[in-house]
Amino acid sequence: MSTDGRGSSHWFDDEAGPVVRPYAMTRGRTTSAVQHRLDLIALVVAEPHADDPEADDSLSPEHVDIVDLCLAAPQSVAELAAELDLPIGVVRVLVGDLVDARFVHVNRPVPPAELPDESILRDVINGLRAL
Repeated sequence: MSTDGRGSSHWFDDEAGPVVRPYAMTRGRTTSAVQHRLDLIALVVAEPHADDPEADDSLSPEHVDIVDLCLAAPQSVAELAAELDLPIGVVRVLVGDLVDARFVHVNRPVPPAELPDESILRDVINGLRAL
């Protein structure tokens, strides 16, 4: 907190402008309904009908920024956090809001345990070559 010459105080840096705390962006929430699906490399993809997010008054500027970034190209949760300079936890909550509002959907990466074994793939390739 800084004070000016008149003794009044304000809660922001004059050069940075007003600061919005992360909990204010998420309305105090730390999780969302889809939180379990949002790991760092999950891809966030804009829905085709989400071409004008600014028209929806229920979306915050951060929500609109996320939709705009995803309209340009699918973005991972980590990329969104880096691009918007927001903590991952905040981005997860905001993306969860957008999934609930059907502005975006999330494509989860395939867990390593579900990937086929390399030896099986080699056997399939060898079998195809033998044909």
